[in-house]
Amino acid sequence: MKRRTLLPALLSPWIVQAQSTKPQTWIVPFPAGGGTDAFARPLTAMLTKQMGRQVLIDNKGGAGGTVGASLASKMAPDGNGFFMGAVHHTIAPSMYPKLDYRLEDDFIPVALLASVPQVIVVHPAQVPVADLKGLLATVRAKPGKLNYASAGNGTSHHLAGELFKLNTKTFITHIPYRGAGPALSDLIAGQVDLMFDGLGSSAQHIKAGRIKALAVAGAKRAVGFPDVPTAAEAGVPGYEVSTWYGLWAPKGTPREAITAMQAELRKAFATDELRNIWHGLGAETPNLYGDAFGQFVSSEIKRWAAVVKASGAKMD
Repeated sequence: MKRRTLLPALLSPWIVQAQSTKPQTWIVPFPAGGGTDAFARPLTAMLTKQMGRQVLIDNKGGAGGTVGASLASKMAPDGNGFFMGAVHHTIAPSMYPKLDYRLEDDFIPVALLASVPQVIVVHPAQVPVADLKGLLATVRAKPGKLNYASAGNGTSHHLAGELFKLNTKTFITHIPYRGAGPALSDLIAGQVDLMFDGLGSSAQHIKAGRIKALAVAGAKRAVGFPDVPTAAEAGVPGYEVSTWYGLWAPKGTPREAITAMQAELRKAFATDELRNIWHGLGAETPNLYGDAFGQFVSSEIKRWAAVVKASGAKMD
């Protein structure tokens, strides 16, 4: 009798699927070159090596990451599809009232993948200031003359800029893009003046001198960037904004698939290779999975709703 009881489990669709070599797909809801991509590519490469099956990235940008999230919510829940979203997706409910998905209802939280502070970066020729105090003097002397790029309306880049303006009582013109990658490219080219970016996407360009970091919006200086002061140290106390990235599975994905992915993520984050990459991008190695990650997401949705209301941020 015991053998008969075990047989259905042994022949379950998930077990059969787990033994296949079919590629796994992660929807990344922003164009290539942004902060999400900076973490997604080395992580999926590591997972591909660990699991012996290819993990593919499918970039689906647009509308502050909500286009990709909508598509991800409709993925087949077979353990082959995952969604790598970000803090932007906890802001979106307050900025996009007609979303056709709900982050807390249509996805299963898998894990927090990375968290980095926002960094205030400027184009050194467009904004030739030495520090954050110099930037504040410039924007106060000529309100609205300088502009800042964001990854799109309702993203953390946008809200970080609006919160900065609120905290410092200044005005800087917002220019939304279809992702952090295109926005950062235009900042590097001098087409825009500054950006409130996630440190992960700006890191290599700061080190190369293409853009200048004035401050990080964290409680402490970022790993790998000890010379960049916090916003509080640079003259804007209380200004703290982080960009984090997480992994979800579409609702209905088998629990075995979620557990297997969490085990692979823990294994990947234990490697020196991935730790060094994360530190180079200014990120800490995370340790938040499943329900604990889900509770964090719920708290972030409430937090950003309050920021949107206080700042008066609107769709441009």
